[in-house]
Amino acid sequence: MKKNLISLMMLFVIILSACGNNNNTGNNAGAENTASSNNDGAANASPPTDTAAEATGTITFQSESGPMEVPANPQRVVVLSSYTGDLLQLGLTPIAVDSWAKDNPKFTDKLKDVAVVSDEDVEKILELEPDLIIATDSTKNLDKLKEIAPTAVFTYNKVDYLQQFIEVGKALNKEKEATAWVEDFKARAAQIGKDIKTKIGEDSTVTVIENYDKELYVFGNAWGRGTEILYQAMGLKMPEKVKEMAMKDGWYSLSLEVLPEYVGDYLVFSQMKDTASAFIDTETYKNIPAVKNGHVITADAQGFYFNDAYTLDYQLNFFKEQFLGK
Repeated sequence: MKKNLISLMMLFVIILSACGNNNNTGNNAGAENTASSNNDGAANASPPTDTAAEATGTITFQSESGPMEVPANPQRVVVLSSYTGDLLQLGLTPIAVDSWAKDNPKFTDKLKDVAVVSDEDVEKILELEPDLIIATDSTKNLDKLKEIAPTAVFTYNKVDYLQQFIEVGKALNKEKEATAWVEDFKARAAQIGKDIKTKIGEDSTVTVIENYDKELYVFGNAWGRGTEILYQAMGLKMPEKVKEMAMKDGWYSLSLEVLPEYVGDYLVFSQMKDTASAFIDTETYKNIPAVKNGHVITADAQGFYFNDAYTLDYQLNFFKEQFLGK
């Protein structure tokens, strides 16, 4: 159980991928930060980037801990968090990323020549001579990293997923580009959501689950795996049982025996292929109405964890194709 806890803490998204601290029995997932069912991005967002110092090669970025000087045009960025896809969406390739980003199949082509580092590799990062480091509040050795280069630290789920992209954009002096993408994404997602609801029905419900290390997890509306798109951007409905158990912490660990109670009219299964068969080959799974009706959407978990802008674009197109056809 302890092994499962530590492993899932690393997963998310995020990065570390799972968070929370609930009273659920059988809960083996790890926690990074509590997801909010109604994140107030505007209230927590930092002020716009000050561009007055751009002529000198730096700008003042209003970070979570206060103003800091960052390069106006960063060229050598190390990312020690789940925000690699945000850089890629803004047209900037980092010089080093963590192993989770490097192993993401959706990033393979973009990161083929990029180094892999962890927050323990202080000397290696120093040798890379970064001009900016992107990290989270749970990143180790932050004090040492800040001595190497300006280090922008973000707290997962402190602001909503779209505002987070804008915040990363500010650190990169690309706030305008990030904001434009967000507005376009919201419009596209709203229209696709409208089309999906027209096809499947306004009251149809969707459940998102994932298998990891012989465990099953169901997710709320702000924990990657496409949950932000389905429930927030598109406005699709969540089963009441999922809402009851997964919204507080963002996820909930459950057994196969009770899985049918949580599955709505449609099921999105973010699958870790090595252990997926342990669930999908069972009679319990096969007899779930959504499964029997062919209403299961299967995704590759490795490319589906995150909620960065690059991944969101992929997920949006994925859902459009899966629900509406090519």
